[in-house]
Amino acid sequence: MSASARRFRKPVGVASTALAVAACVSAEVPYRPLAPGEQVYRQVCMACHATGVENAPRLGDRQAWKPLVDEGQDTLTAHAWVGVRGMPARGGQPGLSLEEFARATAYMARAAGGDWQDPDADMLAEIEEEIAERLASLTQGK
Repeated sequence: MSASARRFRKPVGVASTALAVAACVSAEVPYRPLAPGEQVYRQVCMACHATGVENAPRLGDRQAWKPLVDEGQDTLTAHAWVGVRGMPARGGQPGLSLEEFARATAYMARAAGGDWQDPDADMLAEIEEEIAERLASLTQGK
């Protein structure tokens, strides 16, 4: 191998290795486990639902939660996600995932006697469908 070929080969090899390492590092997405419903409640929802701010139904108040629970898990979760009555969309936390939000809603419904489970993929799909319908109805009303 000629001297000029060796000089060319070394930088190309270094550059190729650097690109391969960069691709591996940038492809990694840090894992963040989803928060359980009670944790989301304590971090986000409790500020209003513990004291009843803006007429928010208090955690465990069966009478206040009954008509909401009767709406159904997909409907109540979707309406709360979009924002309803005095409640801001996503409980005022734009970084909250839909699944975490739905877990917190299920936690609060269970605390009031509702038989709601943490959402599975099917329930999340139903919630997303209801969100789309709710958003469409809100934009038509304007």
